[in-house]
Amino acid sequence: MRDYLKELLDLLRLEPLEADRFRGQSQDLGWGRVFGGQVIGQAMVAATNTIEGRPVHSMHAYFLRPGDVEHPIDYVVERVRDGGSFSVRRVVAHQLGKPIFEMSASFQAPEEGFEHQFPMPDIAGPEGLTSELDLARAIRQSLPERMHELYLCDRPIEVRPIDPVNPYKPEAKPPYKYSWIRAVGEMPDDPTLHKCLLAYASDWGFVHTSTRPHGVTFMTQGMQTASLDHAMWFHRDFRMDQWLLYAQDSPSASHGRGFNRGNIYTADGTLVVSVCQEALIRKRGA
Repeated sequence: MRDYLKELLDLLRLEPLEADRFRGQSQDLGWGRVFGGQVIGQAMVAATNTIEGRPVHSMHAYFLRPGDVEHPIDYVVERVRDGGSFSVRRVVAHQLGKPIFEMSASFQAPEEGFEHQFPMPDIAGPEGLTSELDLARAIRQSLPERMHELYLCDRPIEVRPIDPVNPYKPEAKPPYKYSWIRAVGEMPDDPTLHKCLLAYASDWGFVHTSTRPHGVTFMTQGMQTASLDHAMWFHRDFRMDQWLLYAQDSPSASHGRGFNRGNIYTADGTLVVSVCQEALIRKRGA
């Protein structure tokens, strides 16, 4: 059997080219363009390869152009600053001679301080929930043949949504979305690797939070969706091979863009990561 988690972790291992330059391979998920989470995860790996002893605590990124799945991606890291407590890195991803993505990431030396957090929503646990993969397989006959490999194959990260939307029969729902996520196998103990893998996973389906109130999905005729930017704040350590609740909401949509927010909790209710993203949600004429 294929080890999908190992393949994904291998995708996050970059090839050093020269000082502060790295190359990552591209993954074809069947969309015709590189998945945004892949570029986020690889860029974080590139940035962390240039620093020691300071974990990443935040990143802010923009998607500039679609990535081509047929070509590798080169990541160039700029060492913007190394201060007494914080370090900043800027990463630009290049493909075919053009920038496709840029990111700034901040790193902080370990430090104790004040502690508080929002409580975890009162949501059912992952036990007994149907996985996103099994939901897709249940509507196999409705999926175009070209989408079978993407939506019906085994995956490195299991997603168990609460109150999922049928992409072919969407109903308007409040702009809130909850899913339990975890890697499908045991992972190494390196906390940085867990952060980079969660960065990869955090972009999966995030845009659809802002389409829920409108009764449309990515399968609705004329819909065009794409991530425009992405930001993450890492509050506390966690493990990707243990269940995490991804609680999402969308406060606003306007001018063809949807704004999405997410808080990620461990199963015991500890808030570990916050995420924000603005996405293109454009409906063209049928």
